[in-house]
Amino acid sequence: MNRIVALSSRLSAIVLSSSAALALIAVSVSPTRAQVACMINGEPITNFDIEQRSKLLMLSTHKMPDRQQVINELTDEKLKIREGKKFSIDPSASDIDQSYNAMSGRMRITPDQLTKSLESGGIRADTLKARIRADMVWSNLVRGRYKESLQISEKDVEEKAKEQGDQQQTEATGFEYKMQPIVLIVPRGSAPETTEARKKEAEALRARIQTCAEANSFFKSMQNGAIRETVVKTSADIPPSLREILDSTPIGHLTPPEVTKQGVEMVALCARDPTKVDTPKKKEIREKIYAEKYEAKSKSYLQDIRRASMIECH
Repeated sequence: MNRIVALSSRLSAIVLSSSAALALIAVSVSPTRAQVACMINGEPITNFDIEQRSKLLMLSTHKMPDRQQVINELTDEKLKIREGKKFSIDPSASDIDQSYNAMSGRMRITPDQLTKSLESGGIRADTLKARIRADMVWSNLVRGRYKESLQISEKDVEEKAKEQGDQQQTEATGFEYKMQPIVLIVPRGSAPETTEARKKEAEALRARIQTCAEANSFFKSMQNGAIRETVVKTSADIPPSLREILDSTPIGHLTPPEVTKQGVEMVALCARDPTKVDTPKKKEIREKIYAEKYEAKSKSYLQDIRRASMIECH
């Protein structure tokens, strides 16, 4: 039971959040569980489908179910998949498995563990994979068919900033950072003393290295150490905590060492150039506008498909 509760919270954060409050009805499994409840353009939705989806949604909502809302969700998914096939958007089993595996990775468990956890709650893995398939198809459809109308101009961002009273923040100058990640490798299973020794070594190198040229020269010839290719990011792409570190690091110097799975990691800051291309506030506003446009197009598109479909429920 504890495992199911833990899985519930993780699924809620990653994939199963929904605008509709749905949950599980306590439905006992009977010989008629596969009885057809609805026909969607000739494709059935069975009582078992509804039972399975209700259980899956229960992991994220923990609320009393609304059978009709579950039926509506399953209906929409069948319509989305059918519409996708018209435009040759039909993810393969391999595509679905890859997305399923990626989901389990974000939850920090293996795909087998995710499957077993679902089965513990009476849920088949195929139930979640069906949800994944529909989401993949629909996202590709909406983004592909309405690509032009989903684009956001700088004027859109500025107008939204004025509405929110955030114009000054959007006009603030951001930075473009050019960085080279560095790692001092610590083999897995090493004693804590080994990690500490490498951290001290990293601190000594921070005091010594003052240019990216020096960093490249040193780390490219270093055993159990590596320097990677230059990465360019703007302020909008970097979390506040890392921006603070980069802004306080002199150009050409290394950031404080951090222990990771690979070993002890640092970043060589090669450049920090002012830019108005994007700022964290601009990115936030742009993403919000995009989400609003996407939701409106998605809703309108789905309504059109519904009106043109044959939906029969008992």
